[in-house]
Amino acid sequence: MAVQFTDQTAKEAIESGKVVVIDFWAEWCGPCVKLGPAVEAVAEKYEGKAIVGKMNVDENDEVSSENRVRNIPTILFFKDGELKDRTVGLVSQADIEAKLEALL
Repeated sequence: MAVQFTDQTAKEAIESGKVVVIDFWAEWCGPCVKLGPAVEAVAEKYEGKAIVGKMNVDENDEVSSENRVRNIPTILFFKDGELKDRTVGLVSQADIEAKLEALL
């Protein structure tokens, strides 16, 4: 199951140095809602290998601002505390997994 990140928990996860995948979304965003099941599937598949979760941009804006998230859905990929990659818009589960695999 995907982690429900807040600004605080996302910062802690990123600073852990582990591979972290954060889906920035909002309830009113149609493409974000469509992307949700793919993010959940990736979270289950990579449990124990990466921290995969979602962050509601309407409730948490610090991490999204710091990483220049301008459009949603946006997925950010972190490793060793640094932003390594991103996707913007509706992407496939395979696209998410390919970017994640490159960091593992």
